[in-house]
Amino acid sequence: MKKLHKILWQKPVSSVTIRELKVTLRIIKQNPVSLAGFLIVAAFIVLGILAPWITPRPEEAWGTVYYIERRLQPPSLNYIFGTDEMGRDMFSRIILGARFSLIIAVSVIALALLIGVPIGIISGYSSGFISSAMMRITDMFLAFPPLLLAIALASILGRGLENAIVSLAISWWPWYARLAYLQTNHVKNYPFIDAAKVIGVSKLFIMFKHLMPNILTPIMVQSALDLGSAILEASALSFLGLGVQPPTPEWGLLVSEGWMYITKAWWISIFPGLVIFVVVLGFNLLSDALRESLDPRLRLLKVKG
Repeated sequence: MKKLHKILWQKPVSSVTIRELKVTLRIIKQNPVSLAGFLIVAAFIVLGILAPWITPRPEEAWGTVYYIERRLQPPSLNYIFGTDEMGRDMFSRIILGARFSLIIAVSVIALALLIGVPIGIISGYSSGFISSAMMRITDMFLAFPPLLLAIALASILGRGLENAIVSLAISWWPWYARLAYLQTNHVKNYPFIDAAKVIGVSKLFIMFKHLMPNILTPIMVQSALDLGSAILEASALSFLGLGVQPPTPEWGLLVSEGWMYITKAWWISIFPGLVIFVVVLGFNLLSDALRESLDPRLRLLKVKG
């Protein structure tokens, strides 16, 4: 029984340890491209958290005041990103927009995880009708492109920050359900799962106490990588008029508001568009280091090098 208990409570095979975290940081430091991505992502997160307190002109950033006499002013020393059609400082609105992009991205991924991971674990561990039914429902959602499904849902729910988050999360959860399903199918054959069955541990306890910790690493890494895609798709919804409502300074909405003035006030759309590009690029660059840290062969080469 002691041996069985030792097998049952062995260290999760894919748990993130301090050593693995150090290896990941070392891989990032060794690669200038990955380091650039890490710095961009870190700066975006810090900016999103501190935006309401560091915005130079908060009233203009929130869109509560208008200055028609200085509308459509080009970039200058006073307004480094120019002003919009209402005379508001674009630099302040872009800084505050980082907070909304961060809120949307984190909320979308978190909600998708809450829906998709339990479905994937239950489907992967169970068998028969329950597993088949859940996976067929998941496949139905996977048959539609995520952005197209989000556009359809946002059209039904209407504009708004909460509706945009819900629409994107509903279009995203099947990918995590499928990933959790595949990981669960692999881990459920490990000895400590068999040991838990032998001593009579309940299925629910096995799934969420023993299985979940062992499949979370690839899921959490994938979710970190998807934050950039969530920002991009949220911006696309706002650009199409299905995301947040004005005067909220969300980056996609800022690009949309300046589109009609693109020939005479290019800065209204170009600067928030460049910010979206840089942030999404940062997440993509960082993804290389995260993938290397999960690949034992690449990780060994990096650590020895």
